[in-house]
Amino acid sequence: MFEDSLVKIDNSPARGTRDLLPSAVAVRDHVLSTITDVYGRYGYQRIETPALERIERLSGGEGGENEKMIFQVLRRGLPERVEADTELAELVDMGLRYDLTVPLARFYGQHRGELPTPFRSFQFGPVWRAERPQKGRYRQFYQCDIDMVGEPGMLAEAELIEATTQALNRVGLTGTTVRISDRRFLSALATEAGVPLEAQDGFFITLDKLDKIGWDGVGSELTKRGFGSEVVSAARDRIEALGDVPGDKLAARLAEVLPSLPDVVLDDLATTATCLTDIGAQNAVAWEFDPTLVRGMGYYTGHIFEVAAPDAAGSVAGGGRYDNLIGRSLGTDVPACGFSIGFERIVDLLSEPPTRDRLAVLYDADVPTSTVLATARELRGDSRSVAPVGRSGKFAAQLKRMEAAGFTSFVHLRADGDAGTLDERPLRGDD
Repeated sequence: MFEDSLVKIDNSPARGTRDLLPSAVAVRDHVLSTITDVYGRYGYQRIETPALERIERLSGGEGGENEKMIFQVLRRGLPERVEADTELAELVDMGLRYDLTVPLARFYGQHRGELPTPFRSFQFGPVWRAERPQKGRYRQFYQCDIDMVGEPGMLAEAELIEATTQALNRVGLTGTTVRISDRRFLSALATEAGVPLEAQDGFFITLDKLDKIGWDGVGSELTKRGFGSEVVSAARDRIEALGDVPGDKLAARLAEVLPSLPDVVLDDLATTATCLTDIGAQNAVAWEFDPTLVRGMGYYTGHIFEVAAPDAAGSVAGGGRYDNLIGRSLGTDVPACGFSIGFERIVDLLSEPPTRDRLAVLYDADVPTSTVLATARELRGDSRSVAPVGRSGKFAAQLKRMEAAGFTSFVHLRADGDAGTLDERPLRGDD
């Protein structure tokens, strides 16, 4: 009777979210501390922004496809029932952020007078998207961003790429390749291929799928969107003419393939190519111009870039220039450029936790608590990780449990023991 009246509670996390065990958190802490150290040496200062933003800012038309995946938050004080024809806009006033760039734009607009120019920003925190949960895609995940606000020149792009590729190297992701393009180049490409300005966003969305569905798939989808075969053919011819272009010949080839491309774009790409060649020599990083790179955010205005790594299904970092986004808060455009590291993807690639010395003080039941704490305190004096563990069960079995918990060595504290004479032994399950 009593058991029948119990309420069964599902203890699993919400769909699309995860619990993280200590071993998983150890990997994440290692990745974050390494990235933080590198970015700090480049002068980037960490800020924090709220998880909640006003819904009109999140849905302002600059977030691309991500705006369709906003978790919206109901207004406070709503009645338990509302009229059937009530507009959703009347019920919602906030939303969970889907990236860290939109909050940064609001942050800079609010605190501009208190910040240096250029402002080097570093952010790390959770974001939320109403994704269809699957391997590698979660509804709550963490992003790690650096941004330079107030720098109009190519120094921003080059420094962001250098700092991020160095951070990835330090984490353990080597052999990376930087793929670079420019939204101004894409606009010129679409225009010369015969795509009207008002239809270019749809054209870019389809072009961005090229690596997944190939030219046949892209052509079929563009046809369904109303583009003629001559448009597809013209775009393909120009894109294929720009494949595998050496860095020192990039500007000349672009001018030849796209005569309408402004000189400022050619100069910017030439400058970036020179810097990337130098960065690649220092950090063992390859780079290439990718005429099919689009990136989905509508707020990009200039260079866009992604970093690919061996064994990674997609990019492990990406970003670009977004000179118009901050102006929505200030009424005047502010140059800005940012890079986001795919924190979750990197952690998945680095599944092994970093090795760290962890000492267990294994104590018998008759050892006074004050002695246990004093022993652990003394052993902890050189900044080691030390934790007391009470003796229980068979000795060998307990050692295996402690090893599984992440301890690397132990001392055995008995009632007549002394911290100064304890023998430290490596922790192996077969002892």
